[in-house]
Amino acid sequence: MIVSITDYGKTDDRNFVEYSVSDLTLNQMEFLNDNLDEETEIDGNLFKLKMYFEDRLYPFQSDVAQFRMNDFIAREEIEMNMFLSSFLEDM
Repeated sequence: MIVSITDYGKTDDRNFVEYSVSDLTLNQMEFLNDNLDEETEIDGNLFKLKMYFEDRLYPFQSDVAQFRMNDFIAREEIEMNMFLSSFLEDM
């Protein structure tokens, strides 16, 4: 499984992060699509996920994040990979 952040920011006064996940089987994508509460979509060979965050939990809001954005993006991709992997164990 490869998790990539494709977009992040603020829309309608809500913080969001969009993820694109590849190297999943169709069964895995359908399981995630049917069981996650967040906005999800299957787009060909990609599983897309959009999560919303409160200000205090948004991973890209700090001053440190602005100077080390690549580190924060990489960490968030790793954390989402771990979350989805553990979620798929229930499949």
